[in-house]
Order: sequence, then C-alpha cells, then structure tokens
Amino acid sequence: MPQLVVIVALMVVLPVVSILAEYLLSAGVASLVALVGKWFVFWAVGWRLLLAGAWQIGNPAYTAQTIFRIADPSAHRLVAEIGFGNVAIGTLAVLSIFNAAWVIPAAIAGLLFYALAGAKHVFNKDRTGPENLAMISDIFIAVVLAAYLATAWIEAALRS
Repeated sequence: MPQLVVIVALMVVLPVVSILAEYLLSAGVASLVALVGKWFVFWAVGWRLLLAGAWQIGNPAYTAQTIFRIADPSAHRLVAEIGFGNVAIGTLAVLSIFNAAWVIPAAIAGLLFYALAGAKHVFNKDRTGPENLAMISDIFIAVVLAAYLATAWIEAALRS
C-alpha cells in the first residue's frame, strides 16, 4: 500500500497540484502545455525515477525478488545498475526545474524508459501485483509524456 500511495502522489497528485497552483498564480497566463511538461517531468520522471533508483541501489533484493521474482543474490548487481540509470534520468528531470530547455530532453528520456518498461511488463503474462502496478503507472506516464511532446512540437511548428 505505501508503494501505491507514493506512485499515485508522484505520478498524479503532485504534478496536477503543481500545474494548477502555477497556472492560478500566473492568473491563467502560463501555457498549460508547458506546465504539464514541466511538472510531470519534475515529479513523475524526476522524483519517481530518482527515488526508485536510490531504492534499487540501496536495496536491490527488493526489486529482484518482488518485481522480477529472482531470488539469486547475483541479480542484485544488475538491479543496482538499473538503479544507476534511474538515478541518471531522474536527476536530469529534477534539475529541469531550473532549466526549461531540459524539460523536452528529460521528457524524451522518460517516455522511452516508461514506454519500453511498460511494454516489457505487458508481455510478461506471469506478473506479480507490484509488477502490475509498475506496468499501469509506466504506461500512464508514457501516454502523458507522449501527449505532452506531441502537443509541444505541434505548438512549436505553428509558431515558426
């Protein structure tokens, strides 16, 4: 249950609250597309992957056993390396809050990660409950990021 609460907070609640707060504080002047990109990248890509990566590095047995059902301790090294990648992408996304030019690259990296991970989960017919949660949240955020990127690129093309 705590995992579900954290995922819902990072993937839905915090981005939506942040978007609404900034939009209202800007008196409706801020671009909703830019805000969706900014806050979903910051929370759903940045903090979710940063926290997941830190957990995978610090406690690789949990991911190996709970998500992948691998009891072999030699898998822990591989899970830790997955954590390094998550920390790298997550850090880029968190830091994008300070540099708007990093939002689209972080969104692309996040989209690729979540879409590929979600697809891999879909094709695993013997999923665990935690893996189902990962699959649903991965696909959800991949769809949000794809919609954001498509809309941002269309807006950019119309401006030029």
